[in-house]
Amino acid sequence: MSLINPRILTALAATLALSVAGCGGDDTSGTSAGGNGVDRAFAADMIPHHESAIVMAKIAQQRGKSAFVKQLADDISSSQSKEIAILRREYQALEDAGVKLTSLGVADHMKGMSDDPAKLKTADPFDAAFMQMMLPHHEGAVVMARAELAQGEDPELKALAQDIIDAQQREIAGMRKQLAASGTGTGGAGSAEHSG
Repeated sequence: MSLINPRILTALAATLALSVAGCGGDDTSGTSAGGNGVDRAFAADMIPHHESAIVMAKIAQQRGKSAFVKQLADDISSSQSKEIAILRREYQALEDAGVKLTSLGVADHMKGMSDDPAKLKTADPFDAAFMQMMLPHHEGAVVMARAELAQGEDPELKALAQDIIDAQQREIAGMRKQLAASGTGTGGAGSAEHSG
């Protein structure tokens, strides 16, 4: 006669295996693998940066005149909303893993956020004002993303940083082309992209 029911023994073994798997304080799998304080700083700084771009884009969705500006605003709002979700998730995972927040190493004036997006509510002509405000903002994001690539360790955040660079450089080129064609200038002279 067996003192322990085989079903109970199996359940206990499964419970023990799950609890041991969940106890690993030194677990390096998932988001925290290789993450560092720069990764947390990149996420912490890029979230409000993207939120600011979305505020500008929402104004442009309402006030934009050209098809280019309206499409750009739609693209910014859509892509950066998705990127914010990734940044928040990664930030939280790094925080939960005990990764200390440090500095991205990018001065505030290099981030391209010195203009007040509310100015766009009354700007005229709107399209030129929007692009002239968005250019240094995008250039600042490129500087921040390059800092992440150079110093960060989180693979997902580094991939996101490269995506940000690729998308925003493409949008910068498009805005400069539109501004040059309209004769309103390219804005962003002496901007963050050229300083970093």
